[in-house]
Amino acid sequence: MGALSVALVLLGVFFYSVYRTLWYGIGEWGLNKTIGWAWDITNFVWWVGIGHAGTLISAVLLLFRQKWRTSINRAAEAMTIFAVICAAMFPVLHMGRPWLAFYVFPLQNTLGSLWANFNSPLLWDVFAISTYFTVSLVFWYTGLVPDFASIRDRAKGKIAKVSYSLLAMGWKGSAKHWSRYETVSLILAGVSTPLVLSVHTIVSMDFATSVVPGWHTTIFPPYFVAGAIFSGFAMVLTLMLITRIVFRLEDYITLEHIALMNKIMMVTGSIVGVAYITEFFIAWYSQVEYESYCFINRATGPYWWAYLCMMSCNVLSPQMVWFRRIRYSITMTFILSIIVNIGMWFERFVIIVSSLHRDYLPSSWAMFSPTRIDVGVYVGTIGLFFTLFLLFAKFFPVINMAEVKSVLKYGVDNGPTYGGPNTGAQSSGRYISPAPYSTPGVPASAPVNYDKQND
Repeated sequence: MGALSVALVLLGVFFYSVYRTLWYGIGEWGLNKTIGWAWDITNFVWWVGIGHAGTLISAVLLLFRQKWRTSINRAAEAMTIFAVICAAMFPVLHMGRPWLAFYVFPLQNTLGSLWANFNSPLLWDVFAISTYFTVSLVFWYTGLVPDFASIRDRAKGKIAKVSYSLLAMGWKGSAKHWSRYETVSLILAGVSTPLVLSVHTIVSMDFATSVVPGWHTTIFPPYFVAGAIFSGFAMVLTLMLITRIVFRLEDYITLEHIALMNKIMMVTGSIVGVAYITEFFIAWYSQVEYESYCFINRATGPYWWAYLCMMSCNVLSPQMVWFRRIRYSITMTFILSIIVNIGMWFERFVIIVSSLHRDYLPSSWAMFSPTRIDVGVYVGTIGLFFTLFLLFAKFFPVINMAEVKSVLKYGVDNGPTYGGPNTGAQSSGRYISPAPYSTPGVPASAPVNYDKQND
């Protein structure tokens, strides 16, 4: 209840900041004639990136038959949907008159030549993100249907029983239903997989198709996709570590899950680091004076502190995951996940603000200073995100119960068993496997049977 109260307070800050923005206009933000994009687009790209891990876990890992995804895919999918909702707030507010936002769609109107500009990457964003949101929502709901049926069969109150019955859509768990469920899941996974690559690729084209020094580069699409997966897995770790403790899910979200997500975070962080180095190399190799100055200015100019935060958080900190004890440490993983998301926010800030604040004309150079409304809108979207996630955790199962059952080990008493040391299974009197799992030097909890081989 305390966490929800804090989230609701931040949500109140969001509504107040939005009210000020709509009533007094974009002048409430810290934008100026030189820096027309700042915190708003920074936050937009940051939130869209956070939403990428959900689709990756749900779709790509499903197609690769990675069974360890079953414990974390539900919360990751929910995180994707809520993050996209938060991201959508910023471009809509940046329009100045959001009540006319429907003009971004190619709708017939009575204004003659007024029509969507299909050559604009901003319009590509509309279609990419709306498609991504729709497919992710359908994927998330499809996975929830069997669990809604389980809750429906155990619901006590009349309202709860009716509500979950409607959400379960008549699911009975028959062989036909499960066959259709598997088919739909594979189809949605096949549709969603290209979205993992395309959405942030199109977002990167907001910058790459311009002629602004520091933006006009072909490395942006793969660089943005890797960064999105990087920040997305960091946020999944942040949420799942908290959920693991609050809901006592140590038997389902194990140290092996955490270590595997840490490895993905380390790999994508290394790719991002290579992209940073490549950017500097191309700026030098191109022999374009403006490009070279832009990148040198990022590292040594007025915003050097933001560049330092970006490099230390995104390049150096993930390399700690090479150490086994850190990879399996709950505390260190939580700290690293926070550091990574801070670094990824600074990455977007560096790309946008440091490229704009010193353009071709020295007479128009300017600095950006965020106002309290800038801060309020950003902090408010964090409140919106956690309000939605906490309500989701309250009323919906945060673990995919139907799929987790397929990877649990069963003992002679036909109950789930966990052979790892330091698990709740040993203290609760449940059956313990005669050959307990162990990891020398590292406490492991609740290993699950990810393959179909008999022990």
